[in-house]
Amino acid sequence: MEKLLHYVWKHRLLPSKVFSTTDGRPVRVLDPGRHNVNQGPDFLDARIELDGIVWAGNIEIHTFSGDWYAHKHHLDPVYNTTILHVVECANKDIYTENSTQVPQVVLSVPLDVQNGYAELLATTDYPRCHKFLPNIPSIKVHAWFDALLAERLELRSQKILSMLRDNCGDWEKTTFVVLARNFGFGLNGDAFEMWAKNIPLSAAAKHRDNLFQIESMFLGMAGLIEKVGDEQLCHRLQTEYKFLQNKFNLSSPPMLLSMWQYLRTRPQNFPHVRIRQLARLFSEGKCGVRALLEYDTINEIELLFIDMGISKGSCRLIIINTIVTLLFAYGIYHSNHEYRLRAINFLEQLPSENNRILRQWQECGLRVGSAFDSQALLQLKKEYCEPTKCLECRFGFEYLSNRMKNDEC
Repeated sequence: MEKLLHYVWKHRLLPSKVFSTTDGRPVRVLDPGRHNVNQGPDFLDARIELDGIVWAGNIEIHTFSGDWYAHKHHLDPVYNTTILHVVECANKDIYTENSTQVPQVVLSVPLDVQNGYAELLATTDYPRCHKFLPNIPSIKVHAWFDALLAERLELRSQKILSMLRDNCGDWEKTTFVVLARNFGFGLNGDAFEMWAKNIPLSAAAKHRDNLFQIESMFLGMAGLIEKVGDEQLCHRLQTEYKFLQNKFNLSSPPMLLSMWQYLRTRPQNFPHVRIRQLARLFSEGKCGVRALLEYDTINEIELLFIDMGISKGSCRLIIINTIVTLLFAYGIYHSNHEYRLRAINFLEQLPSENNRILRQWQECGLRVGSAFDSQALLQLKKEYCEPTKCLECRFGFEYLSNRMKNDEC
């Protein structure tokens, strides 16, 4: 119920424009404030008119007045700036740490909002709001898509920037690890990332002009030389790898074969095949950050990876999960809007992925025309639908607010 109280207050789904405090003074909400997701009062910088006087400060919301004391707010000076306590049930007076009494109002969640939220949570269909989706104006759908995509790119970029800090600002190492992880295509992503972090790129760069030596180092560090198949080739690769081990004092042991997933994996996705493709990219100097960021069109990037023996479908996944995210993160790091804009343009040029999740959204009447749309919907499912954050979703807001409008009619 407290979540619903937050929701009703935030979106001003109030049963009346003027309230009365528990001691009879009239209250009018001028600005509900900013929802605070960190420690402290629930809403910051709110403005209310209390008994004819305008107050600015913070709002705290609880189901019961006694929760104020249960949560120790009366001992925390951070809550001294609270100008109003919003509750469903007022069962006692409350005071701040400096002994100031906080005015309280009782707010009831409209029954149609309660019922609508209960329906969303109770349905086993996906998406939960599927019956209402066709009624949402397209301009609101696309505005939500814009926000979801920005949120997704921001979250992914922060992961890259965190990895960059771990690599002491080395963009080449960070780019190689991100690219390698996405060459694992989900199933082998963790193994590829672990492998890439152990590759001594500075040592490998000294043999960049010799593809065979790069392959032997990459496969040897992965523990996958024996998977190449040809006995004579395996012997040559193993011999070359031992030479490079001694030369560069490679103390990191090769990964265990059991770390790599081959079961239910197509031959073109076998780890040793992907590693040889990465070796070629590295040997030709095409997997560094500068090389990957210099491309202006999707066709240029597709040709690069297709020439390496990568299918067009896999190529597009690499662009979405690697190139686009790197561009956006690089743009954030250097405060360069051009890189971020190019990342978004790439997504608009690419067709949507084709998977079960996106087909479900399409069946609900949503148009999924490009990777821009599909990435937004994947973010929606992961961050809002799966954790049932319907109250934070704009589709959920449209659904609940529409129920209130119909009820008023």
